[in-house]
Amino acid sequence: MIRPMAGQFLGKSGVRVSPLCLGTMSFGNEASPEVSAQLFRIARESGINIFDTADVYSAGESERILGKLIADCRDEIVLATKAYFPTGPDRNARGLSRYHIVRAVEASLKRLNTEYIDIFYLHRHDDETAIEETWRAIDDLVRAGKILYPALSNFSAWQGMKATSLCRSRGWAAPICFQPMYNLAKRQAEVEILPMCLNEEIGVMPYSPTGGGLLTGKYGATRRPDSGRLLDSKMYEVRYGSQSNFELAERFTALSEKYGHEPAALAIAWVAAHPAVSAPIVGTRSPAHLQVAIGSLDIELTYDSELYREIASLSTTPPPATDRNEEVSAHNFGSR
Repeated sequence: MIRPMAGQFLGKSGVRVSPLCLGTMSFGNEASPEVSAQLFRIARESGINIFDTADVYSAGESERILGKLIADCRDEIVLATKAYFPTGPDRNARGLSRYHIVRAVEASLKRLNTEYIDIFYLHRHDDETAIEETWRAIDDLVRAGKILYPALSNFSAWQGMKATSLCRSRGWAAPICFQPMYNLAKRQAEVEILPMCLNEEIGVMPYSPTGGGLLTGKYGATRRPDSGRLLDSKMYEVRYGSQSNFELAERFTALSEKYGHEPAALAIAWVAAHPAVSAPIVGTRSPAHLQVAIGSLDIELTYDSELYREIASLSTTPPPATDRNEEVSAHNFGSR
């Protein structure tokens, strides 16, 4: 039985999304097809209605597995995938040119066994392709019914605002959602991305709310598990492997234990409490870990609460975009 899960509209759209999104990067890689099916079932039974994948996850296998799992409930879920990163050796099998985007969408539709993609993310900004070429191609795909809503992942605020302004000026389909990395160890999104999305009414689906496992209680200043993304993946090791992050993990675990919460659930709840966030993306290879993530919905944590501020104090708050730290103190020229 599918449990109703409270949610909200995604950006300015009329689409309601659950307060958690299941990320499927592990499907076909760390999670076998059988385990992937378990994760999908748990998510559906818990009321999750949005599922996130990408053409490069497990070399397309994540999309294939997800496509089979959604076959009998396609009209009840919000399906998101992405394109930008290389999908083959050919020099044009990458980027955000019209040439690649059209082929990438067609390939994803085939692997997902669906006629349309609900949310299509540009997986990264393309420094080599004219923005007009990218977004005219996206708008054409929207008009053709192959994409319902475009979105952005791993874009900076200025890149996203430039794309949004161009689309609005041309009458093209504009980004409905941003997907930044955001957690207690990675707070750069607070500087400009989250304020921009709030101001422009753009949805936010942040990924890596537990820092790739960093904030799950398994890591500490001198403590490491036998295995995990931070240990098994060079990408995650580079992203989170500094000693200061492991010390942060130890402080966060201690605070979680103080309040009687699972660290992973509290880490997700903290991300979800930001007023710009629509739904954190939770991804795992373990059904038990997914249940913990779903448990984050039972934690009462609001952006203006003392607990939220106590958690935030464990890591460094990034400076404002102008780098004028005094503006968030009493020692400034004043405010309006």
